[in-house]
Amino acid sequence: MSLSAGSLLTALLWSLIAAAMMWVLLAPVRRRYLTGLLASVVLTGTAASLGALLGGIHEMLLPMHQWVTVVALTVAAGIIATVAAALAARRLAQDNRTLLHSIGELAQGRVPEHSGRPLTAVLEALRSELAATASALADTRDRERALESARRDLISWVSHDLRTPLAGLRAMSEALEDGVADDPQLYYKQIASSADRLSGMVDDLFDLSRIQAGAFSRDTENIALDDLVSDCVAALGPLAAARGVELCGRSGGGLAVIGNGPELNRALTNLIANAIRHTRLDGTVLVSVSVTAEDQRLAEVTVSDECGGIPIGDLDRVFEVGFRGEEARTPTPDEALSGGLGLAITRGIVEAHDGSVGVENTFGGCTFRVLLPVAA
Repeated sequence: MSLSAGSLLTALLWSLIAAAMMWVLLAPVRRRYLTGLLASVVLTGTAASLGALLGGIHEMLLPMHQWVTVVALTVAAGIIATVAAALAARRLAQDNRTLLHSIGELAQGRVPEHSGRPLTAVLEALRSELAATASALADTRDRERALESARRDLISWVSHDLRTPLAGLRAMSEALEDGVADDPQLYYKQIASSADRLSGMVDDLFDLSRIQAGAFSRDTENIALDDLVSDCVAALGPLAAARGVELCGRSGGGLAVIGNGPELNRALTNLIANAIRHTRLDGTVLVSVSVTAEDQRLAEVTVSDECGGIPIGDLDRVFEVGFRGEEARTPTPDEALSGGLGLAITRGIVEAHDGSVGVENTFGGCTFRVLLPVAA
């Protein structure tokens, strides 16, 4: 028996023909079942081996008296491989059902349970990714529901606050039209005041919509916090004096931040004005600037008042859109009406500057803390 290139090519040709015939023969099963796919791979390999053996026998590469033994061993190996493939296919089918169950739970808005039978490494990673995606989607739905609830509350509150000045404007305009106004000049001033209140509420809504859309101005500059706080304190001094509140400022040693001056001024003005409105008569509002003890890269602006404290249940809600405490629901006549947007606008502006704002109760009042990155 001589081994030649021609003999090897002939045996290879027999192997290819046998493999092709088996592959074509198993095509219907392979297309329908995962088990059929694995069986096709195994049986095609077995057919290729048999084809090569028969080709070798035909070319006298193997002794004629041994061909039955060789073929029988090859068939036996093929059967064992087929059984192994069937077991693997059964395992893959179970994994597939587990994944389909997880996908079904995801489609119904539930987070798939991560417990149960272990999967192969790749499919286990896929199941973990599905669980993480479902958890993220659940969090997103919760946020959307919270935003929708806040939007409905905001519309309700703003509608109530708009209705009050509009009713006053209608009554005063009718009184002027009918000539029954006792003091027309006073009515004109009240009409102008009501128009200013409405304009302020519209401006708040516009600013809030810009914050939520991420469309606040990107024009930034180096801002000295001491100067910013000084400007806010000076602008709100008359309001504090009218309400009998002492307004004080404390410098922070020349700290500066990078940001938009008018926006940061608006944020601090909202905080300080809110503190003045809720501080008792003869009370004090203190605005100070410093570096945080925990991180020298953060500047801290605190606004401390003597409002008597915020109810514990409201501490986590004071920055929500449209939220107002019971006291704010019935403002005094000299206060500008608010839709509960000032603190929400403040938080949006501060977070747009990569900062944070929070509040905590202190002795006799509360303290708002604004953290902003210090300019390099």
